[in-house]
Amino acid sequence: MLGKKKQKPRRPTGSFDTLISSRTTIEGDVHFSGGLHVDGRIRGKVLAEDGSDAVLRVSEVGEITGDIAAPHVIINGTVHGDVYASAHLELAEKAAINGSVYYNLIQMAMGSSVNGNLVHQREPKALLTQEKNTTNEAENASADAEARELAEEEGGGKSE
Repeated sequence: MLGKKKQKPRRPTGSFDTLISSRTTIEGDVHFSGGLHVDGRIRGKVLAEDGSDAVLRVSEVGEITGDIAAPHVIINGTVHGDVYASAHLELAEKAAINGSVYYNLIQMAMGSSVNGNLVHQREPKALLTQEKNTTNEAENASADAEARELAEEEGGGKSE
């Protein structure tokens, strides 16, 4: 105690504003700020508000099927999708990620697993930009496929 400085915690320890209980399933994208604790299931993207110091915590019984983008991410459950943590990512012992992980600072406990790439990126903005580019590429590919199908249908009608 004498002469020792109090160390600042690496991640925010504030309260969680929103709880998704273990009896809840959400289908669709979730946009949040502050703290979000997930005990239930989310099928869709989980995105923190731009410029916020938001914290996402996925408990041991929580599951997210979709991409995650937040400054601070703590996972002890299952994620099927890519994770973009611009400030700090903590993977607890029961964390299982099926997708790539883009992080600035990572902490992994023994027993956690990542089935995908681990990509270190120093620039927090690069993480969110990459997530937006991935979303835009997917949307553009989908639009291109729909346009081709429509052109084929129109072209097929003229040949008959």
